[in-house]
Amino acid sequence: MQAGVRWLVVLVAALAFVPSAAGSGADLYGANCIECHGPQGSGISDRGPSLRSVGARAADFYLSTGYMPLGDPHDQPHRSRVEFTKGELAQLVAYVASFGGGPRIPRPHPASGSLSKGQELFTEHCAGCHQVAAQGGYVTNAVAPRLDRATAVQIAEAARVGPYLMPQFSEKQISDDQLNSIIRYVQYAKHPDDRGGWSLGHVGPVPEGLVTWFIAIVLLIVTCAVIGERIRS
Repeated sequence: MQAGVRWLVVLVAALAFVPSAAGSGADLYGANCIECHGPQGSGISDRGPSLRSVGARAADFYLSTGYMPLGDPHDQPHRSRVEFTKGELAQLVAYVASFGGGPRIPRPHPASGSLSKGQELFTEHCAGCHQVAAQGGYVTNAVAPRLDRATAVQIAEAARVGPYLMPQFSEKQISDDQLNSIIRYVQYAKHPDDRGGWSLGHVGPVPEGLVTWFIAIVLLIVTCAVIGERIRS
């Protein structure tokens, strides 16, 4: 009995020296985020918004895509190398989530969505900036990123968070079932089935028109050459 109690005391003492996720997350936050977002996510004017109640969803999106941390808080965030290991990322996300609850990381199910409905919804809500082929594009004072590296979770997060100039879509605007269909379409657009022939970069009618004109010009030159040869003979 005494031996069992002694081992229990040793175990409790050992656990007391194991750093908690919150503690490690606090250290990571202090080293990478506090300069712009302030203590306890209070926010700093002209540098970074408050993180109170943003939850794990927003934190996971910005950190897992490499959007954050930013070198200059006034720059547009771009997908870049993630600065943290998976363990550090989980700790930091948990710490930000502790500022006041907020939405959890979503768990989408694109396999349950409709590919055709997803294309329709993506064309309606997203193609204006990202193009119908999800290859990205340019908007006023910003660049809409390509979605070829976005995971299903990141797409679901972005739709609800509305990063940078992207609008934030509520569940009334796009339901979870509809979002599953959109994600399924974006996943398909990464490696589409080009049964019609050349993919031409999947960037729409511009390259198709250029190729058509190129072929037409070549045929016109050949036709003129043949006619000229016949006239001389």
